[in-house]
Amino acid sequence: MNVRKDFPILEKIIYLDSGATTQKPRCVIDAIQKFYLEDNANIHRGVYELSQRATKKFEHVREQVKNFIHAEHSHEIIFTRGTTESINLVAQCLSHNHIQKDDEILISAMEHHSNIVPWQLIAEKIGAKIKVIPITDLGEIELESFRKLFTAKTKMVAVTHVSNVLGTVNPIKEMIRIAHENNVPVLVDGAQAVPHLSVNVTELDCDFYAFSSHKMYGPTGVGVLYGKTEWLKKMPPYQGGGDMIERVSFEKTTYNKLPYKFEAGTPDISNVIGLGVAIDYLNQIGMHAITEHEKKLLAIATEELKKIPELKIFGESENKIGVISFTLNDIHPHDIGTILDHENIAVRAGHHCAMPLMQRFNVPAMTRISFGIYNTEKDIENLIKGLKIVHEVFHERIT
Repeated sequence: MNVRKDFPILEKIIYLDSGATTQKPRCVIDAIQKFYLEDNANIHRGVYELSQRATKKFEHVREQVKNFIHAEHSHEIIFTRGTTESINLVAQCLSHNHIQKDDEILISAMEHHSNIVPWQLIAEKIGAKIKVIPITDLGEIELESFRKLFTAKTKMVAVTHVSNVLGTVNPIKEMIRIAHENNVPVLVDGAQAVPHLSVNVTELDCDFYAFSSHKMYGPTGVGVLYGKTEWLKKMPPYQGGGDMIERVSFEKTTYNKLPYKFEAGTPDISNVIGLGVAIDYLNQIGMHAITEHEKKLLAIATEELKKIPELKIFGESENKIGVISFTLNDIHPHDIGTILDHENIAVRAGHHCAMPLMQRFNVPAMTRISFGIYNTEKDIENLIKGLKIVHEVFHERIT
């Protein structure tokens, strides 16, 4: 997959941290600049041509997102600041009329903090309970345990599609089916899935699906919440202000129609347009081609890493994306990351915003590599050379 030329920053670095954020192709960067040079105006409110043009481009991206994730309606696409805000939106809104005192919320042991803390906040506020879906030593959801967790008090399931630490692709469709058999809605954190897999929210039948632009080669500060129409209609607004209103008086305010009821204030117009260009870019390459390319890199990297003595990989599900997290003897991941940085290799080191998962595997931190469409076999070769240098620095030469 010869796309490196599209990413100017890769001339200077071996980038293996796409799970944190992806690099941006030149076409996305150019589109944002072009908006400010030629199309900058506030949207939805201006009768003049410049505002109308900006509005048209902004709303076109909503249609692009709908098609990209195969939603049924464009009004089911809500623009947010990212996956984190999307999850917070759902949690806060459902705490008003759906989740009550003593109700139960199911989340898994592999969740990112962004899909833990919002539910804890509302649980503490209203007296609900969090129940944790256990995972196996391979880093897979225990489906039978999941089934047994449901009670008459279960009101929500919030689960990641793909683990940001383990790379595990969860059996989301089956989990949604089980939840719906118990009349429980499901929110899916898709931040790590959308850049790597073809996602069809209609086929999955999820009630909510959240993801971020910056993890799929688009700009930061923009996210998406997909929600089924029936749920979005029942939920109260998340924030108040401009554009989410129909009519305001001091006696009463009525709210705008979907999706605008959940989009208070001026959105990040230029970066939403950048997201649209990123979607075009991914579609041009093809999600199947992206999946296959990253599977190949995953297989090669896993084989090479397993040759290194004392290196332990966490997350060995057969169904996973191009993410590998590991420990290397007793060398702290921050030391590994620092030494690799001196070799111009960027990896992630720490708890990866998944501290409960670190506790599950009884480690304080892990080193993580995560692939994108621009990575090559040469990047893996350089990583292995870098890890040999790590060993040499710590007097444990690899033979």
